[in-house]
Amino acid sequence: MQKIIEASLEAGKEIMKIYNTDFEVEYKEDESPLTLADQRSHEIIKEVLQTNYPDIPILSEEGKHLPYEERKQWKEFWLVDPIDGTKEFIKKNGEFTVNIALIRDGKPVMGVVYAPALDELYTAVEGKGAFKATKALEAEVNKANKLPLQDSDSTIARVVASRSHMSEETKEFIKELEKEYDKVETISAGSSLKLCLIAEGKADYYPRYAPTMEWDTGAGQAIVELSGGTVNVAEEQKPLVYNKEVLKNPWFLARRAD
Repeated sequence: MQKIIEASLEAGKEIMKIYNTDFEVEYKEDESPLTLADQRSHEIIKEVLQTNYPDIPILSEEGKHLPYEERKQWKEFWLVDPIDGTKEFIKKNGEFTVNIALIRDGKPVMGVVYAPALDELYTAVEGKGAFKATKALEAEVNKANKLPLQDSDSTIARVVASRSHMSEETKEFIKELEKEYDKVETISAGSSLKLCLIAEGKADYYPRYAPTMEWDTGAGQAIVELSGGTVNVAEEQKPLVYNKEVLKNPWFLARRAD
């Protein structure tokens, strides 16, 4: 785990060097934005993973995407998003993250989410739980606080929603909660920080009824699930799984620990 944390922090430092300049933005074939920071972060993480774990394959948003026929045999692999929330990075609102997850038999068993502009680090390891460290570049990981940090309130439902993906289905979900709770509050956040808010206990529900890819959710799901919460396919009581033939996720609902 320590090597993975170090990789995320090193990537974060490089990202912040570029964040504080007038960087250029390119656009990929699917019209999603790409910056030099995405590419630099990918290279740093890839080098650490290949050096320390040469037998574990890597699936990164900015790397080569092998066909399903080649990767379906993978028992475990690293799932990486060098910058989750590139749009937030471009807007310079600080709400972007570095995501690294270890997937084993389709399940996230380790996750690291680092928010470089906030210097906040979330980590999770199967069998140990999930943790948050503030001022991560200064802190020792053993000083991190175990998640969740905040108790739930049975009279209030706090719903975390994307700044850029508030779908009609999400609005409908909120309306249904208003029938059950005295009050429903919405919290806006970008990138994997939405899942991290669930793990912290700062939010109770994160309905994602809009597209995501596996690298968007793997690390955050590890942190939610290992804090005691769930990340289930919408309308179903089964978790999101990984290394699917199609890497796009179905709609899902994340809930904090009871």
